[in-house]
Amino acid sequence: MKNSEYAAGSLLTVANLSVEDVAAILAATDRLERMTVAERVRILAERRIALLFYESSTRTRTSFELAAKSLGAMTTLVSDKSSSIEKGESLKDTGLTLRALGAECIILRHANSGAPYLLAKATGLPVLNAGDGMHEHPSQALLDLRTMLARLPGMSGRLVNGKTLNGVTVVITGDILHSRVARSNAMLLPKLGAKVVLCGPKELLPEDALGLGVKGTSGGVVVERDFDKALKQAQVVMMLRIQRERLAGLELDLGDYISRYQLDQERLAARSPEALVMHPGPMIRGLEISGEVADGPNSAIEEQVRHGLAVRTALLVRALGAGGFESVTV
Repeated sequence: MKNSEYAAGSLLTVANLSVEDVAAILAATDRLERMTVAERVRILAERRIALLFYESSTRTRTSFELAAKSLGAMTTLVSDKSSSIEKGESLKDTGLTLRALGAECIILRHANSGAPYLLAKATGLPVLNAGDGMHEHPSQALLDLRTMLARLPGMSGRLVNGKTLNGVTVVITGDILHSRVARSNAMLLPKLGAKVVLCGPKELLPEDALGLGVKGTSGGVVVERDFDKALKQAQVVMMLRIQRERLAGLELDLGDYISRYQLDQERLAARSPEALVMHPGPMIRGLEISGEVADGPNSAIEEQVRHGLAVRTALLVRALGAGGFESVTV
């Protein structure tokens, strides 16, 4: 989103990331990963980064914090349980307070969709969206892409362009209605040529679940209710957590869901034995995925975590315009 309302280096959405932007981020990730610890720690030495988390997080928060510290930055964590947020302070005022205290970049996770835009506009600081409601999770989609490029046959070293993922079908299965991960991946992956198949029962996957006009084929995204049929097409299968806290009011039989949509070893071996298995976490073993598959040779789940640290390092360098990285607001 190239717009003067938001500081250069902000990452609020993947919707307006060009293929060139994605290629630049991944190239920067590779460069940073090749650096020595001593080289990397000087890049953001003494720069101040605030992590503002209104929702609980382990993987995203920790990886952003470790990424910042690996670059030499100073970090402060602000959560809604240990600050004036708990007393009802607005997001705008919290952001302005952090700016007054010297924060140069804010990483935000918030339960309300659109919150990162409000914060970026109010503060004028680069803001990295670490998940906003049911809207988006941009850095997760980028790390998922890097994981695929690292693990899929023939992808290593391939130039990133609009045809990089031609012939690759990514099946995303689970609670897509509430999933910001599914939305960001469905926006990003087709830009590189992938076909994205969204799979799940109608309770968790209405035709317009992602607000992408998903009916039949549209922009590389299709809906398929039959998981077994979808799995036969898959080079990548991404399972999503069934969030029990969000099932209130939905007529969903978990036993039936497990029977129809759980990824277990028998189903994987029969339908797509070579498929790469992914999950953004946290997993509920025995519900959407079996422990045997999660820990099996097809699984890239731990690799996703490692790629997350690497990609978020590049996003922080980009946000603060360091290391010769050209900052572009998106």
